[in-house]
Amino acid sequence: MTYINLPRDQQTAISDVDETVLRSAVHKCLDEERVGPIHGLGLSDCGHYVATKLHGFQQAIAEYGKAKAHAKRERNRQDALRAGSDLIHAVQQMKGRLETERHEGELFFIDDQIRPPFHLSKRLSVQVPFRWRASQFSDWKHGQLTFVYDFSPQPSYILPLPKRKPSAAQVARDLEDSLYREWERLKAQGLFSMREFFRDGGDGDAVPAMFAVRPSPYGGGLNNFSCNFWQPERPALLALIEN
Repeated sequence: MTYINLPRDQQTAISDVDETVLRSAVHKCLDEERVGPIHGLGLSDCGHYVATKLHGFQQAIAEYGKAKAHAKRERNRQDALRAGSDLIHAVQQMKGRLETERHEGELFFIDDQIRPPFHLSKRLSVQVPFRWRASQFSDWKHGQLTFVYDFSPQPSYILPLPKRKPSAAQVARDLEDSLYREWERLKAQGLFSMREFFRDGGDGDAVPAMFAVRPSPYGGGLNNFSCNFWQPERPALLALIEN
């Protein structure tokens, strides 16, 4: 699963979509009241966001084609128009994201293909490899930052208490599931923080080899600032933002 980088196949699919052809196909679908004209554009390969908008447009066209009464047909046509616009906008957004990734990739790249370890303990860690350079004409430098987090599972006061005491095996499975979810959160926060650091012009030479993650002092585990290794801890400011 990727967090900050578009997979290669999605990059290719997004690049291959011609916006003029797409817009024409959307209007043709509306005129013909069928989704055939939009097939073959590779939209379902452009990622979940575009695929979701594509599905919404297909459903809207189907409802428009089934409507008989004049008033309902007009409502359904407007719904289909909006769904078509949403689809076009989604493709435009993904093209913009792809362009941003390619532009940023000239100066830095953060590897988000990170697999969880075979065994997880309450001391969680995520190693994030990266490369950077000062300009397009400089040599690449490589580094790696390890985020370390001592996780303390908290009891849930939302779920009802079990009628029977869980077995030791069930407790172990629940803990493993909790550790895996928290590890995924740690990975995501670490990747987002690394990207923010480099987007703001951060120097890769200033990235530490290891960073002790700062959980929220007000409970709840990780927050949006926990992995910001370049920022000093500011409890008063964090309290103001979180409240």
